[in-house]
Amino acid sequence: MENLNENTNNPKQRHGCVTAWLILIIIGSSLSALIYLFAEDMVAQSFPNGISSSMLILLALLGVGNVIFAILLFKWKKIGFWGIVLTNLIGVFVNLNVGLSIGQSLVGLLGLGILFGVLQIKKEDVSAWGNLD
Repeated sequence: MENLNENTNNPKQRHGCVTAWLILIIIGSSLSALIYLFAEDMVAQSFPNGISSSMLILLALLGVGNVIFAILLFKWKKIGFWGIVLTNLIGVFVNLNVGLSIGQSLVGLLGLGILFGVLQIKKEDVSAWGNLD
């Protein structure tokens, strides 16, 4: 019972940078999913060997996944972080499969590193990572 009262008196809080980064993930992932779905020709031209419709759909689904997982992070669920890790790793393999270099493919993991770092920022001596369930 004491934990219940403690949680209502001290609700979980996140630093503004964490909130801003999660919002950026949601906006960026939503936009990329829409672009993959509705601007196929433009996207296909940016890949050295072109890209199939099925790969574009997969990339769009990964973007939708990132949105869902970022929302889970907003709800203090650690599975949201691990979901973003999974979608980013799948994205690296898709990028390699469509002909991007290893360096270009790994750049996608920078956001993941930033997310982990931002989750370490403390508010009232507790990091967002420490608040995740």
